Amino acid sequence: MAAAAAAAAASVASQAQAVLRGRLCDQAVVHSALRSSPDTNYSKLKYLVASSVSEACNNSVLLLGPRGCGKAAVVDMVLDDLKKDHPDAISVIRLNGMLHSDDNCATKEIARQLCLEHQLSFSKMASSDDNTEFMIDMLRECGLAHKTIIFVLEEFDLFAQGKQRLLYSLLDAMQSLTSQAVVIGVSCRLDADQLLEKRVRSRFSHRKLLFVPSSVDSLQRLMEHLLALPEDSPLPTNFRVVSYMDIDSGLLSMQSFMNALSSMQRQPKMDGLQDLSILELYILVCMNRLEDKEKSSYNFITIMKEYKSVQDAYKTSDKYSHTVCFRAFEHLLDRELISFADNKGRNQALEYRPVKLLISSRELAESLKLNTTCPAVLQKLLDRERYM
Repeated sequence: MAAAAAAAAASVASQAQAVLRGRLCDQAVVHSALRSSPDTNYSKLKYLVASSVSEACNNSVLLLGPRGCGKAAVVDMVLDDLKKDHPDAISVIRLNGMLHSDDNCATKEIARQLCLEHQLSFSKMASSDDNTEFMIDMLRECGLAHKTIIFVLEEFDLFAQGKQRLLYSLLDAMQSLTSQAVVIGVSCRLDADQLLEKRVRSRFSHRKLLFVPSSVDSLQRLMEHLLALPEDSPLPTNFRVVSYMDIDSGLLSMQSFMNALSSMQRQPKMDGLQDLSILELYILVCMNRLEDKEKSSYNFITIMKEYKSVQDAYKTSDKYSHTVCFRAFEHLLDRELISFADNKGRNQALEYRPVKLLISSRELAESLKLNTTCPAVLQKLLDRERYM
């Protein structure tokens, strides 16, 4: 009898675990509260995009807020709803600034996804101009067929660096009466729209949805909603679990929460900053200072001049040869923490090709704080205190 009772209890626990895991992994359940109010960003975004599809008009909007506030989840929910409501009337193209901030790469990826979506043959050898022209033609053809192309640009601020040719070409094409498209930009930078050039900004709708972190009360209500077994479940209604359930011990330690939180908050760029050398941090800080000084274009030679001015001012012992500095510069390129600003100077020596940062001041500041061997002067320089 005891063995049978233990087996029955284990079965109930296993069933409850499966139900709760299913609820936690189902966005429809996690964000169901968003669907019930017309004042949520989900409702506002859905109305904006749905009306653009039904009225055959062009639109653009930015979703702004810190990481972890649900921007991507809301976009996915809206797109899922629209695909159900208008299965043959929308086409979704997704780009990410971490992968596609280069104009050539972005236009090629757009062309690839458009070809895949519309069952067309894709040419890997097509030039950037050819791909841009193809994108414009597809916008026109889809508009004539009453089909809306929805562009989702994650890490939108990274597309706003450099010449911004992609954003200009896309938003300019949307000025045509024959095109039918919606651009949804997603960024953790609240000033992302201020990064746009004047010609790009004039073609943007200036619609913005601001996402803020959830309050403690709302998070508590969400946890209770997710972790309480549904009333229509055959399982006992008083059988509840706080989070990941260990059937053997039935206990949850603080370390379990810390591990889960650490896993959720991992960011590829921050991981790439953790084990950089002091010299590599100097180079990043010098690049950040050059951008603060609104240098429209700079290269390795310019960075070294900035580096020398820092050394001369502070008389530090962190001095390295030109060759060692260049190797550190190449390492940062390989790690994709910096990149070349454009592809025009491919035949130039690497020292003279314009470069740009691929990380924000905030990300760089956080990495300096976490680095226990970081010289204090670097943090001061990054805080924009002018000692020169």
